[in-house]
Parts: sequence; structure tokens; C-alpha cells
Amino acid sequence: MRVLLDANILFSAAKSDGPIRQLLRLLFDGGHECCVDEYVVSEAPRNLRAKGPDALKALELLLTKMRVIPPDAVGHRSAEIGWLPEKDRPALATAIRGRCDLLLTGDRMHFDSGYGKAFGGVKFCLPRLEESSAWRAFETFET
Repeated sequence: MRVLLDANILFSAAKSDGPIRQLLRLLFDGGHECCVDEYVVSEAPRNLRAKGPDALKALELLLTKMRVIPPDAVGHRSAEIGWLPEKDRPALATAIRGRCDLLLTGDRMHFDSGYGKAFGGVKFCLPRLEESSAWRAFETFET
């Protein structure tokens, strides 16, 4: 399974060794491919420098395990992404272009109406780690 990580997921995983990093470990250990786009690669360090500079080394290590999807020069202008606010469209466009199965984001404000639905073959998913169901959100997407 290929999963695109939104900036807030990468930031959270780098900032603390908590549930989000645990979820990424499950993905890595399960042989799944975690992806980020170049915007996220530039945004996460900038945010960490301001809010948690001690986490920059953890971010660097995480990024070595991820595939970076390059930007699309033309952009993705389809009905699949048109429901999102302009600033959030690149994440879904990148996931579609990168043939990801899931877009993992904690951004409930902008992505909330998309959770559990698929757009261009990409399903939106919240990072949930609840006791025994830690992997349940991803079970149905095993390849």
C-alpha cells in the first residue's frame, strides 16, 4: 500500500515519539510505502524550527524512509480535487499523481467531508491508534 502523508502527520511524527510515529512504524514495518510531496519536505522543517527544533534530526531520519513525489508543473485541475480549498488541493493532486492508496491527514477542518471517501482512487484517512485497533484503519487496503 502506498500512503501520502500530509504535513501535519510528518510534523507530529517528527516532534514526538507518540501515536503518529507509532503508526508510521507500523506502516514501515508492514512493508508499505510512505510518500510525501516536495512541499511537505520544505514545510515540515520550517515548522519544526519554529515549534520544536530538537525534532529536526527525527524528521531527517523519517524522510530517509520515504518516497518524495515531485511537483506537477501543470497541476491537477479536476473535479476530484475541486471540492477542497485551493491551498489543500496539492496534497490530493500529489496523492492521485503518485498513485497512492491513502492520504493520511489530521486536518479535520479542510478534509473532514472527504474522510472515508475515495477521490481519484485515493482514500482519505485519519490517523487513529486506539488500543487493539491500531492497524484496523489500514487493514482493508492490504495489497
